[in-house]
Amino acid sequence: MTQSAISIRGLEKTYAGGKRALCGIDLEIPRGSIFGLLGPNGAGKSTTINILAGLVNKTGGTASIWGFDIDEHPRNAKRSIGIVPQELVFDAFFTPFETLELQAGLFGVPKSQRRTMELLRAVRLDDKAHAYSRTLSGGMKRRLLVAKALVHNPPVLVLDEPTAGVDIELRAQLWDYVRELHALGTTVVLTTHYLEEAEALCDRIAIVNQGRIVANDMTHTLLATAGDKKLIVTVDRDLTAAPDGLAERAELKGERTLVLTYDKRTTNAGKVLAAVAAAGLGVVDVSTKEADLEDVFLELTRSVV
Repeated sequence: MTQSAISIRGLEKTYAGGKRALCGIDLEIPRGSIFGLLGPNGAGKSTTINILAGLVNKTGGTASIWGFDIDEHPRNAKRSIGIVPQELVFDAFFTPFETLELQAGLFGVPKSQRRTMELLRAVRLDDKAHAYSRTLSGGMKRRLLVAKALVHNPPVLVLDEPTAGVDIELRAQLWDYVRELHALGTTVVLTTHYLEEAEALCDRIAIVNQGRIVANDMTHTLLATAGDKKLIVTVDRDLTAAPDGLAERAELKGERTLVLTYDKRTTNAGKVLAAVAAAGLGVVDVSTKEADLEDVFLELTRSVV
C-alpha cells in the first residue's frame, strides 16, 4: 500500500471526436490531508474525479485509491472513496432514510453495521429522515449527498463543488462537518469555485488548466509565489484619472482612492509612496493587500495558452 490517499501517474483522457481532456496528469494526494483541486471550467477536474469514481474510462496512465489500482482492484478502489457530485440527483419518491439504506446495500454494508440515522443526524437531516426527497431544499439535498457518500465509511471523501447554491449558514455547517471528518482521519479532496474556501481549508492545492497540472504545492507556499501586492492610497484631492508612473498598474476608485499594484520582488511600498508624493499628491490614508489565492489562480491559468 502506498502512503498516498490517491496516486495518479500520466493520466490521460481523449473523448470521441479527439477532444483531449487530460494530458498526462501526475498527482499525489497525501493521506490525512485536505487537498484542493482547482481550475477553470473545462480544465479537467470533473473528468479526473469521474475516472476515480469509475464513471469515465481513462485512455492512458494509472490511478490508485488507498493503494488499490482502479483497473486491477476496482471494487476495493471504489470502496475506498466516497464522492459528492456537483449534480443534485435523487429519486424524488425515496426518503433520505431509504436513500442511505439503498446506497449502503449497494456497497454490501451489513444491516448491523449501517449508520443511517447517525449520518442523518451528522448532516442535520434526522428530522427529515422519512420525508420525500423532492420536498428537501437545495441545501438539504446537498447535505444528503454528503451522507450518501459516507455510508460505506470510505477513507477518502471527494467533494465536487459541494457548496454550489448553498447559503452562507449551510455552507458553514457543511465545512464544520468536513473538518470533523478530517479530524477523525478522513482524507478530503475538494473542488470549488469559491477560492476563499480552498485557501482557508486546504493544506495543499493543485491547479489544473487545459488538462495539465500548472501548480501543486502547500497552500502557503503557493500564495508566496504571487509577486503582486496592492497599495490602497487615499489622497488629499479629487482626481479624474490615476497619474502615470505611480506603479505597474494604477486604478482610480472613486475620486480620491488609488489602487496601486506593484511587484513586491522588484520594488517596495516606500518607492510607490515616493512616486505618489512626486506627483504632487498628499497621502491621507494608506493600506496594503497581499495576493490571495484568486490572484495566484488567475496568474497561473492565464499563463497557459
